[in-house]
Amino acid sequence: MEKLTQQEETAMLAIWKVGRGFVKDFLEAHQAPAPPYTTLASTIKNLEKKGFLQSRKMGNVYEYTPLMEEGAYKQKFMNGFVKDYFENSYKELVSFFAKEKKISPDELKEIINMIEKGK
Repeated sequence: MEKLTQQEETAMLAIWKVGRGFVKDFLEAHQAPAPPYTTLASTIKNLEKKGFLQSRKMGNVYEYTPLMEEGAYKQKFMNGFVKDYFENSYKELVSFFAKEKKISPDELKEIINMIEKGK
């Protein structure tokens, strides 16, 4: 899976929010500040070329449908992120945030409870 640029990820968040739709629909759902229509249309075409969207011509406009669910993208992104930056160790990831004081002891306890309940 090809990595998305920040602009492409932001566009995909709007697309996932809408589901199937047109550029104008995604523009309305886009987080502020929304890009110009032509910029978003170009980004959407790039996403289609990368295999994240499929299009269907309807008159003289295109309707787009995401080909990957948001959860699947997050999972692949996080797996790659942990592999590339934390030696494929989620323990190293959590340790990093703890050392940087980006996660509180209460949040760590909450994570441990979630893990234990998942067993």
